[in-house]
Amino acid sequence: MTDPALEVVEFLLTAHVYTNDRSLDENDLPPRYRRVFWADEDAEDDADDDDPTPNGGIERPLVVTETTARQATGVEHPWDAVSDLLFTEQENFSGRISLTQEDMAIDWLVERADRERVATNPTLASVVADRDDVDVTLAEAREQTRPIHADRVWIDSLLEAYFDEDEDGEMLDLVQVRAPEEIEMTLDDLVLTEDQEGEIQKLVKAIEHREYLAEIGLREIGKLLFVGPPGTGKTTASRALAHELGLPFVEVKLSMITSQYLGETAKNVEKTFEVAKRLSPCILFIDEFDSVAKTRRSDEHAALKRAVNTLLKSIDDISLIRDEVLLIGATNHPDQLDAAAWRRFDEIVNFPKPDRGMRADILDVITRRMDIAEFDPDSVAERTEGLTGSDLRMVLREAVLEALTEERTTLTQEDILDAVEDFEERDNLKNMDMIDGDADTLVAGDGGHADHDH
Repeated sequence: MTDPALEVVEFLLTAHVYTNDRSLDENDLPPRYRRVFWADEDAEDDADDDDPTPNGGIERPLVVTETTARQATGVEHPWDAVSDLLFTEQENFSGRISLTQEDMAIDWLVERADRERVATNPTLASVVADRDDVDVTLAEAREQTRPIHADRVWIDSLLEAYFDEDEDGEMLDLVQVRAPEEIEMTLDDLVLTEDQEGEIQKLVKAIEHREYLAEIGLREIGKLLFVGPPGTGKTTASRALAHELGLPFVEVKLSMITSQYLGETAKNVEKTFEVAKRLSPCILFIDEFDSVAKTRRSDEHAALKRAVNTLLKSIDDISLIRDEVLLIGATNHPDQLDAAAWRRFDEIVNFPKPDRGMRADILDVITRRMDIAEFDPDSVAERTEGLTGSDLRMVLREAVLEALTEERTTLTQEDILDAVEDFEERDNLKNMDMIDGDADTLVAGDGGHADHDH
């Protein structure tokens, strides 16, 4: 359990030091404090297309009030938590809370703060790093703190500054941008094959050492194609990688762009890549890649032909080393890609359906926080051949919901096996040949699990 006084003192000291030390910038504030002090500004018409800046920022001085302290720390009554300390004061008229003795506040905090607190707050590290009783450097704290360009407030402000709501609104509705903190799945939550782990590690190293790669002229790197059936983790792995690296995640489903705005397809493809470049460093994830970059036929719509050419040219023009954009394409139908599409990717990563051992590991991960009596994941894995990770999550979801109908929060092995049987029955029903009746009616009642890649 956290100490309310410690939380508020850290916030007060951070605001105080940042206000007075002009060598510190926005990246030196912990993300949880940036969002509190971010101030939106009215969009101006003078935004430079070549160098757009977010509509807003963090300006000095950082003023701490009951409201800002509550938002930043989660402490319901911030002043009450620190009012008895000798180095704090609150102004009667404005309600501002501040420090009266910086050195006393530093001594008080260092006695109570653990290493992780200092190591994730560069502003704090800047004033305590030289002390003998603190073994954290400013450089280390900066390394462990996500840069401001990955914060939600910064992302939203940049998009508002660069893209016109009336002109680009429809296209931006088709592109989803997630900040790292909005992605709950981490790499530790995934069960990956040895090849998948190897490719991810290579990516991590490439991003860490991109300046070195540029120096030696190795620029054609960082374009991956994830291939595999629905539900095998292509999307989830990409999002988890964004969370791990602290990068914005730009996700687009090409089928939506081509089906909803056919006449503007080529333009929208260009805009998608432009969004990624403006948010760089980031990950650009193109799902359903086959919907545009498929084998071209003579009778294909002219707009799709232009879109294919635009897409391939955009892939050629974007670079992890130069633009700091990691490109990941995903497809459930690699057979529909032509040679021109395949050549654009420097790595192909296979996402097969999990084998028995992987299914058991996936079940262990899914049930990590569940209470299951005498759970045997190996026997469940044996009964679930052909199921994907997404399918297994659906099985466990159904088992939990079924138990809740009986007012139970503890599951049994039998609950899970029953859910497996129910899932297989629904799956068989979904795949039946429909001779009579309305096929749409049947499909509408199905969970639709095979259409989602989790």
